[in-house]
Formats: sequence, structure tokens, C-alpha cells
Amino acid sequence: MIVADRKSIHEILDMVKDCSNILVVGCKGCVTVCNVGGLKEVQILAATLKIARKKEGRPLQVDEALLERQCDPEYIAMIQDRVNDYEAVISMACGVGPQFLSEAYPNQRFYPAVNTTFFGGAVAHGIWEERCAGCGTCIIHHFDGLCPIARCSKSLMNGPCGGSDHGKCEIAKTVDCIWDKIVRKKMEQGRLNDLLQVFPAKNWQTARDGGPRRSRREELIQNG
Repeated sequence: MIVADRKSIHEILDMVKDCSNILVVGCKGCVTVCNVGGLKEVQILAATLKIARKKEGRPLQVDEALLERQCDPEYIAMIQDRVNDYEAVISMACGVGPQFLSEAYPNQRFYPAVNTTFFGGAVAHGIWEERCAGCGTCIIHHFDGLCPIARCSKSLMNGPCGGSDHGKCEIAKTVDCIWDKIVRKKMEQGRLNDLLQVFPAKNWQTARDGGPRRSRREELIQNG
């Protein structure tokens, strides 16, 4: 899933400092799973904004909405009857959400309430870690399901680099060295010779470096 963190309340307040009424829109997608932009977080943000502005002596009307997903036009359309009733809209989705909203409602102002960080998963309650870099050319089958692109600090396809210390990356003792895990797993399975294969330089054109990407599924595209 896409993992995100909520922006500071001060940053969000600054975005809407000139507004007297706003709409906060949550998303039931990834940001709900990582406890950032679901119903509970929408309610907390709305209450916090109202309290903060009341303390300033400038009351702020804040209404709430929750969409199934903000990355799908059919759900974006569910707020079309009310979206322009406000001076601004705060999106609590990942960075995709406010962009879809902005394109659907060009006369409205949209602000992001969260910082989108990475593709990852929960490794413990309240802790998420990066697992995928979205590079567009998955090679984890060569490394027993472990990704050196996303999880190696240097994105090395031919590792390890020599900076590992007791299974931890040289950049921080809290970061696991993925190459340490890869080598250990190969050894446990008696397939260490797999790592004698030398991979050529990665073609980053399939990653974000190649420009904005598009996925097209012909069988799902409706004619007309």
C-alpha cells in the first residue's frame, strides 16, 4: 500500500489561513490502512482545526466527507453537489487524491493534508516499512522475494557493498541490510551460487526517472 504521514497542524492551518469554511475529505484507501486519512483522522483534523482557529478568535467552519477512494473518478463525483460550497478543500488522501480532485473541480482550491512517503507494509502495530520502489521492472524473483532496489540504501543489484555491520546498514543501526538477508537466505537454501550472476546496470526508464508512467489494460477499456 501507499504509506503517508499527516502534515503538521501548523502547516495545514497556514494553507487555509484565509478561509472561513472548508471541507476535509478523507479516503478509505491506503491512508485509512496506515491510520492517516480515514474517517477517524478526518474527524480529528477537523476538530483540531476548529479548536485552533477558535483560539485565534477567527472561527473556522469545517465539514467532513469520506470517499471510497480519491484515485477513482466515480468516487470523486460523489462530492460534486457540495465541493464548491467551500472556500477550500483539504484532501487526506495520498498525493494522487488532491490531483484527481483538482482536475475534476477546476474552480476549487485543494490542499494536501498528508505527505506521501513510500510503498510499504506494516511490520508491527503502528510501524510501516518500505518494500517497493515502483521501479517498473520487478526483479525480486532473483533475490528470493527480497527487493534490493527498494530496501538497499544504494539500490545495489550486485551486493553486498561491504558496509553492513551485524546485519544493519551503514546509514543507520535501525535499518536492516537487505543484502545480509538475501545472502543468509541463499545460504540457508544452499543456493549461494545464484549470487554469482552479475546483473547489468539497471534500466531506470521504467522507473519514475523515465517520466510519468501509464498502465493500460485493453480488456478493461470501454469503447465509445
